[in-house]
Amino acid sequence: MTEGGKGGRAAQLKHTGLRPGWTTGACATAGATAAYTALLTGEFPDPVSITLPQGRTPSFALATEDLTAGDRATAGVVKDAGDDPDVTHAALIRTTVRLLPPGAGVVFRAGPGVGTVTRPGLPLDVGEPAINPVPRQLMRSHVAEVAARHGGTGDVEITVSVDNGAEIARSTWNPRLGILGGLSILGTTGVVVPYSCSAWIDSIRRGVDVARAAGRTHVAGCTGSTSEKTVVAVHDLPEDALLDMGDFAGAVLKYIRRHPVDRLTLCGGFAKLSKLAAGHLDLHSARSQVDKTFLAELALTAGADAPLANRVAAANTGLEALRLCESRGVPLGDEVARRARDEALAVLRGAPVGVDVICVDRAGTVVGRSDPA
Repeated sequence: MTEGGKGGRAAQLKHTGLRPGWTTGACATAGATAAYTALLTGEFPDPVSITLPQGRTPSFALATEDLTAGDRATAGVVKDAGDDPDVTHAALIRTTVRLLPPGAGVVFRAGPGVGTVTRPGLPLDVGEPAINPVPRQLMRSHVAEVAARHGGTGDVEITVSVDNGAEIARSTWNPRLGILGGLSILGTTGVVVPYSCSAWIDSIRRGVDVARAAGRTHVAGCTGSTSEKTVVAVHDLPEDALLDMGDFAGAVLKYIRRHPVDRLTLCGGFAKLSKLAAGHLDLHSARSQVDKTFLAELALTAGADAPLANRVAAANTGLEALRLCESRGVPLGDEVARRARDEALAVLRGAPVGVDVICVDRAGTVVGRSDPA
């Protein structure tokens, strides 16, 4: 058993022994909070504290400060990715806040080193700065808190820049996804989970052991926090029945093959689980890619006509392929879930484990499910 008898994702994270870090979205939120505070008070808070979606309250030291203009301020934060080999580790993220007229709301801009969306299929419209929805919401909420505390209106323009971001972005998938000019500002929890293959796989095994020791007969392997919330809502599983499998679907399946439970639910993003459906057991973007030709074949199986299948094959992302099929009433998500379930059963090699699969989108909405088998 883990300390305190708790299992699940929190226990797995602790078991790795690796130091977590902070996302670019968290760093930009800290910079926006500091810069807007300086505009309203004349002083930068340093360090500056923020509140993340899961309740953590990290503090960030400011690397740069600029309050030379009367209507704008800039604060810079150096990203600390912890023990994760993140290409953005040590990048300087500068956030500039400019006052806008009352009623203008919060407007986001891409500064130097931050990309712009040029293709459909992403959670942002074409032409938008590549600042993802959760970081945007984080910045909006912190701007509102600063405004309430110091008498501001909360109407601001937020421009995020990353020093050398365009160069760093060449080492990411952004150019292929049509995000041009720099990096994306990312993060759903604000926390960078350290990535170590051996430590993570070991933590999965310990998670299965904890669940079995607690008498759990139904466990769930989840690709991240969003899918974890979804599977809890669908199946009402306790914490110690949750396995943070991340990209290691194969590690979950192979260990449960040797240490069976009655039922396993796999829950994750549509794109990741489409890789499992195609036979990949490692779902990391560096080692497997979404195969749109394969998705087109599944779309045909699910009832798509040839023109729609051709559009799926030419889609920019898995999400775009899914949306194309949804708009025509073709259940591509269900077909991906069914194929992923069948691949999981093949890896289990007849072990007495029932399997079902749930596919979700970025918001956690269920977009595909398989029957248990």
